[in-house]
Order: sequence, then C-alpha cells, then structure tokens
Amino acid sequence: MSDTTVTKIDGAFSPKGEDGEKYLASGKTVSMRLWEKEQPGEAKPEVRREYETVGYVISGRAELLVEGQTVILEPGNSYVVPKGASHTYRILEEFTSVEATAPPAQVRGRDEG
Repeated sequence: MSDTTVTKIDGAFSPKGEDGEKYLASGKTVSMRLWEKEQPGEAKPEVRREYETVGYVISGRAELLVEGQTVILEPGNSYVVPKGASHTYRILEEFTSVEATAPPAQVRGRDEG
C-alpha cells in the first residue's frame, strides 16, 4: 500500500536553519525551504552539499557561483546547484527565494558545515 499521508506546514511556525533558512514541507525524498529577505553582504562561505538544489527567485538579486561559473539571479529565474558542486552566494539586493532539495537538506546533518 502506498503512503497517503498529507502534510501541511504553516510557514509562520517553520523551524529555521543555522543560516536563516525556513524549513517548509519535507517528504521522504525532497524538501522545501525559504530564504526570506536575505540582506546584501559578503559572499557566503563556499560549500559542497550532498543533495541537489533547485530554486526559484521571488524577489531581489543574488550572484551564484557554482564550480567557477557565475550567474546573476533575479525575480522569475530558476536555478540548479548539482549535488556535490562547490558553490557560494552573494546577495546583491534583499533576496527571497524558495528551494527544493533532494534528498532533504535538513535530514542526517546534510545541511551542516
């Protein structure tokens, strides 16, 4: 029998991660998170994560650097950060985006360091 569980998450009560992201709905193989009103500043430390990330920019602008490639993210843009890719972000204008990660970023310490 298949899993028929429906989950509803109220973003007002979502837990926050160490970097300020809000964790939204999470299934067995994919999860969502929200970066809300991130402020401009220096680039985030470069990292490699053991999950794939796809995102959609709601507002603002950011510079995404993945494995030496730089792209400017603006409202309406979507993006992919492959699993294991070295990457960093720099917020250029107050920035809001929603991302999905597979497997879920916050499970088993995948989002740490």
